[in-house]
Amino acid sequence: MRVENIILTGFILDLVFGDPRSLLHPVVVIGRIITFLEKILYKYKKIGGIILNIIVVGLTIGVTYLISGYLEIIEIYLIYTIFATRSLALEGVKVFNILKKKDMQLARKELSYLVSRDTGYMQEKDIVRSIMETISENTVDGIISPLFFMTVGYLIAPNTPLGVALAMGYKAINTLDSMVGYKNKKYKDFGWFSARVDDVANIIPARLTGAVLIPVSALFFGYDFKNSWKVFFRDRYKHASPNSAQSESAVAGALGVQFGGATSYFGRLIEKPTIGDKKKEFELKDIKRNIKLMYGSSILGMGMAYALLRLI
Repeated sequence: MRVENIILTGFILDLVFGDPRSLLHPVVVIGRIITFLEKILYKYKKIGGIILNIIVVGLTIGVTYLISGYLEIIEIYLIYTIFATRSLALEGVKVFNILKKKDMQLARKELSYLVSRDTGYMQEKDIVRSIMETISENTVDGIISPLFFMTVGYLIAPNTPLGVALAMGYKAINTLDSMVGYKNKKYKDFGWFSARVDDVANIIPARLTGAVLIPVSALFFGYDFKNSWKVFFRDRYKHASPNSAQSESAVAGALGVQFGGATSYFGRLIEKPTIGDKKKEFELKDIKRNIKLMYGSSILGMGMAYALLRLI
């Protein structure tokens, strides 16, 4: 099977089934390795964090490359587990349905599994904003970035499993960032390197998503394409992360909402820069609109990758 068809098969499997919860998930294995090595390397602070990152990412790429070379079905399965399109959509729909039933307590609880901010006293509009920011940011982390590295790998070596190996390596980078890449007292030194590597890895995919994929998807769905592009170029750096606001700004512009503002983390209220213009208040149906943009961006990105691999 040609590499573009291998990627497409894995992508479609994710759209249909979502994460394989009953089977061994590579990201779970990566997480366990990180936890094990952290106990050994944490005492070495910054140096230990650098060693952790190199070992986990290198091991992930190497093992993925080796096992994917045995059978094509293994390669397809691993690609399927790399994408998070359907799972991300299901998380958004779950919160949407709970809010529709006006069960605020359960909605806050479900959101707390997805974000690091305090959810205990959030009102509906705060929950809607938070889940939308999460979906917008994870459109890059969970879909476009791994697709980008997968495409680059297969362009470099189309007759090898380098594409899936690089994409899984990105998942290791992203998992490291989510587990140790915090600026709190515990991980400020140990997680510094992992956070920086994640920033670098997302530079191109985040900008591709914000500048092209989300605005074009907005055009297809009848949302505000011009404002999406305008807000992207104006607000894309209004975030502590160099990449998070790239996709958030494009979504905020497309839907006429404003992200950022007062947000509580670990009992401390932080006034984050605002992203987008507040043309309207957050509405429950904005979650569904955001999910549409996420699907549109994913499919458009897949189409671009497929065409590029097919041509070259």
